[in-house]
Amino acid sequence: MDGDPTFVVIAAFNEAGMLGHVLDDLERTCPRAHIVVVDDCSTDETYRVAECRPVHLLHHVANLGQGAALKTGIDHALAQGAEIIVTFDADGQMSASDVARIVAPVASGDHDVALGTRFGGVAPVGMTRSRQMLLRLALIFSRVTSRSPFTDVHNGFRAFNRKAAEAISLTQDRMAHASEITDEILRLGLRWTEVPVTINYSDYSRKKGQPVLGALDIVSDLFWGPKR
Repeated sequence: MDGDPTFVVIAAFNEAGMLGHVLDDLERTCPRAHIVVVDDCSTDETYRVAECRPVHLLHHVANLGQGAALKTGIDHALAQGAEIIVTFDADGQMSASDVARIVAPVASGDHDVALGTRFGGVAPVGMTRSRQMLLRLALIFSRVTSRSPFTDVHNGFRAFNRKAAEAISLTQDRMAHASEITDEILRLGLRWTEVPVTINYSDYSRKKGQPVLGALDIVSDLFWGPKR
């Protein structure tokens, strides 16, 4: 394996409008990292946007959900020899300049997992009231059901060392995978930390984002949804 043993995994579904900018930014900022894009059976030009760039490109023949796409990407990264795996969104909300900061606590050997948080001193840009409500509901649910100590359960910006990535059992195909990951961190006794990251809510990402009622879907998936 050439370059950095860090792999950045991106689940993408109908993200042709932003994915190119995200990949170009990552390539400029993290030129030695390996980027894995999992096209979750998009119906737009997502696959074509990714195939024009130097990435590991995987494709689901059916739309399975973000959790399943991340699982596919993480498994591929592990098979390719990844030592650190970063999960990163395709909609442009996250900043590639934060990758080094979220990787640092894991690369140092001090932690197994670093979790991005929107509430660690870096105020999210453009966050709507409905988004704030959704995140608050997710946080309350996690603290009631699992006594979760985390401040931002559904932040998709994370870094795992190889040990953590191999140990975490990811069975939720859709958005409930985020709660599952934090539950697994606690169950396995992994060493974790939170890292403040910049989240920028553009018009594009707000249109693509999870609606407030999506919190009910997450709860439903966690308790009654199908699992792999």
